[in-house]
Amino acid sequence: MRKAIGKILKYGTLLSTWGLIAIVLLQIVCRFSWFDTPSWTEEASRFLFIYAIAFASGLALKTNCYVHLDMFYNRFSPKLRRVVDHAIPIITFLIFAIFSFYSVFFIALGVTEKSPSLGLNMGMAFSSMLIMGSTICYYAWPKIIKTFKNRNA
Repeated sequence: MRKAIGKILKYGTLLSTWGLIAIVLLQIVCRFSWFDTPSWTEEASRFLFIYAIAFASGLALKTNCYVHLDMFYNRFSPKLRRVVDHAIPIITFLIFAIFSFYSVFFIALGVTEKSPSLGLNMGMAFSSMLIMGSTICYYAWPKIIKTFKNRNA
């Protein structure tokens, strides 16, 4: 199951990123040629960028690819570092669990709306928030378990 989720996120990230690149290239070509830039490209590139971030955020947490503030962290005492190492996964999980919970209500609000140029259901666009929040929680939970196992060992 874990591998399947990772693959879905990986391919979702790749597809949305390549789609974003293709649409931006289309915009560039149209601006420097006699073709008119299609009106839907701005909105589509925005949606694809949002989805690329949503799919990639859980994977970034899984592989520890987020930005770390080592300059501050290295100045902490070993005891404070241990506290920070224990607190960050818990705080991350709590924030994104709340984020995921409320994103469901936001999706429900967006179901009645349509995007201006693409005509897509905005609930689909807002569902990226649920994807991001739930995958961050999914990958933060094992870090919390690992933190407590290491603490008790």
